[in-house]
Amino acid sequence: MSAEKVISKRATLIVVIIASFLTPFMGSSVNIALPSIGNEFKMDAVLLSWVPTSFILAAVAFLIPFGRVADIYGRKKIFAIGITVFTFSAFFIGISTSATELILFRVFQGLGSAMVFGTGIAILTSVFPANERGKALGLNVASVYLGLSLGPFLGGLFTQYFGWRSIFFLNIPIGLFIIVLILFKLQEEWSEARGEKFDYAGSVLYSLSIILLMYGLSLLPEFTAVWFTGTGILGFLIFVRREKQFKSPLFDIALFRYNRVFALSSLAALVIYSGSYGVNFILSLYLQLTKGLSPQDAGLVLVSQPLVMAVFSPFAGRLSDRIEPRVVASAGMASTAIGLFLFIFLTENSSLVFIITGLFLIGFGFALFSSPNTNAIMSSIEKRFYGVASGTVATVRLMGQMLSMSIIMVIFGLFIGRMQITPDLYQPFLKSAKSVFVIFTALCTGGIFASLARGNVRERAEQE
Repeated sequence: MSAEKVISKRATLIVVIIASFLTPFMGSSVNIALPSIGNEFKMDAVLLSWVPTSFILAAVAFLIPFGRVADIYGRKKIFAIGITVFTFSAFFIGISTSATELILFRVFQGLGSAMVFGTGIAILTSVFPANERGKALGLNVASVYLGLSLGPFLGGLFTQYFGWRSIFFLNIPIGLFIIVLILFKLQEEWSEARGEKFDYAGSVLYSLSIILLMYGLSLLPEFTAVWFTGTGILGFLIFVRREKQFKSPLFDIALFRYNRVFALSSLAALVIYSGSYGVNFILSLYLQLTKGLSPQDAGLVLVSQPLVMAVFSPFAGRLSDRIEPRVVASAGMASTAIGLFLFIFLTENSSLVFIITGLFLIGFGFALFSSPNTNAIMSSIEKRFYGVASGTVATVRLMGQMLSMSIIMVIFGLFIGRMQITPDLYQPFLKSAKSVFVIFTALCTGGIFASLARGNVRERAEQE
């Protein structure tokens, strides 16, 4: 391999992993800053919740459309536009003078994030051959978890000493650095679907359906959630039927109907995110309310999970280059299920060692699962679908996160209702937490079988 080719691969990897760090870092750091943002703009709880929700909705609704655009018009081009939109949106959020402005630019930031995540994994898959792909994807996953780990710590630090706006300004030089690297280091373009038509009507139908579906889930357990969710599902079913008849579909439904590896790997990802994303939310409340820890100390306990993910993800990625990805990913799903099972026995007297042990098992399991599962998805399809598949990976992750929080909200509604959790409600809170962990454990246990049933991808990879 030529030295120029090696340098190009390294530059591509650096660009993608820095970008992959930026979005989760922004998300986790902004969550810490929400009280400060709310105080400055006098935002009520519902309006304040739209600061993170508007970003997620915009990202999940446009991930697959932007992935398809990238397949047709060029992944580097869309990736560069995405990081540019993301960076400039951070600047305008930082100088916002009202809640409306802030939320509007968070929507634009979500659009930029969709372009980045809808192309990043696809670019890595295009650049790295099958025998090196797992290592590259593992480093990319590690950067995501590093962003999740550093976000609460640095976000809290900057918010406390420099104000919440500094979090957004911090992203600007990083974004500009990525843009410079793209312009001067990424010479190649990837667009295996060039010349195919883009399905504009299908994109609008898909995005509206996803927005209605995800918004409906965010309203659970309110009755109005049924109308939004039902309309979203109906729209999605119409979209699926339309795509089957379209010559150049936004999303080739056959990938789910006839590609067993792609379908079951995507299902496994949806399951593990649905069954684990809400863990930190539950434990954050438990540690601060039941155990009486300060927010800083609770954060130090909870950071153990993403740190374990960041440390072991590169190892898992390399392992999936040598061993069938479904085996590594299934072992990860099993470890996650065991960690969740331990939390079913959570009591007000549970030790911090017990909690950290459970978080370690979940984090280690997630590390074993994530990059090998992504490797399996990307290795199971044709190159012209890399952008769509990259968008699918990110879409499944965000939908799983929303489902996880929806499960928690439904259980809380049944056990606690719409009330502040005061000391006299600690026991109902613990009962609801145990019920949530029972559901999460069942989901991930079932996910093991979906992960194992996907079949092998190494034979296909060896033919590339």
